[in-house]
Amino acid sequence: MAGKIIDPWGSELVEDYGKIIDDFGLDIFSPEIFPEPNRIMRRGVVFAGRDLKQISNAVKNKKKFYALSGIMPTSEKIHFGNKMVVENLRYFQEHGAETYILVADLESAAARGVELEEARKRALGFHIPAYISLGLDPKKTIFYFQSENMGVVRLASEASKRITENEFKAVYGNADPGRVYSATTQVGDILFPQLKERMPGIIPVGIDQDPHIRLTRDVARRLKQKYKFFLPSGLYHKYTPSLDGGLKMSKSKPESVIELPEDMKSVKKKIMRAKTGGRDTVEEQREKGGEPEKCVIFELYKQHLIDDDKELQRIYDDCKSGKLICGEDKQNCCKLMEKFMKNFLEGVEKSKKDISKLKFIIK
Repeated sequence: MAGKIIDPWGSELVEDYGKIIDDFGLDIFSPEIFPEPNRIMRRGVVFAGRDLKQISNAVKNKKKFYALSGIMPTSEKIHFGNKMVVENLRYFQEHGAETYILVADLESAAARGVELEEARKRALGFHIPAYISLGLDPKKTIFYFQSENMGVVRLASEASKRITENEFKAVYGNADPGRVYSATTQVGDILFPQLKERMPGIIPVGIDQDPHIRLTRDVARRLKQKYKFFLPSGLYHKYTPSLDGGLKMSKSKPESVIELPEDMKSVKKKIMRAKTGGRDTVEEQREKGGEPEKCVIFELYKQHLIDDDKELQRIYDDCKSGKLICGEDKQNCCKLMEKFMKNFLEGVEKSKKDISKLKFIIK
């Protein structure tokens, strides 16, 4: 795998999901592995994983396992990738996982220069309420700030002693001190739930975060004699595509990304300019049909806006037959997005009122 790097800091994009599966030894995801797979599992948006059998066995046999994800409070908005993480966390939470949400305040300070107090303010004022609004059950979730969790700090220190500079460069491309600190702290986060009790764990993320899973698995092997950790499992979803048809929504191209939240006037303008699978003229589209496989609007439906599989299939068939044209499709997408954004914002405001009732680890 020499020269092959997946970059969790966002400077490289995954060009071919199938090639990534082969190059990095991932398991192709099959929704049959889990009971009652959620929407993005069923639709192929979740496409790969690592060591999923141990999580499948835990779910099916009702054995203890945990699911964990983190909040990076470096901005006052989130994106659709966060939404997919929450959907998968919710799935495992509903199927018995002990669920953890960490606030990566130490990592934000080291890698992005965000002061701890500012990170706390953003997390409590928006990010945690946003995750709850997107479906996380606050009563079944354990929260913590990295800076207040000495177990994480201790594990990060253990990890730093067991990784060489060359190994780190092989995984991440370089050994910048901020990245080293960031990555070893994430190792501490991923393994932390096992300090209380050894059990399998699942980390649902975008594919760009796989290096952290690989590094953690390597460290867990090296700590096996001392801690006897289970190797953590990873579950990977595809990116939400850029509105211009690119692989991934990126903040470097604000005209092609929808943020959560965002003013609906701005969102509607972006949707109306989005790339579709339509033909050059309405007449040609009526005659030949559209190509929903190339349509960003259809991808938004599939990943985020339409829950009912039969409704999604109807839209697909209408597009392919030429019955549905792109202007009408975009208008429908705007309506669904407006409804989603309204529910999201109302959920955030409601969740803010209950923030003091959440369970935080402080030790």
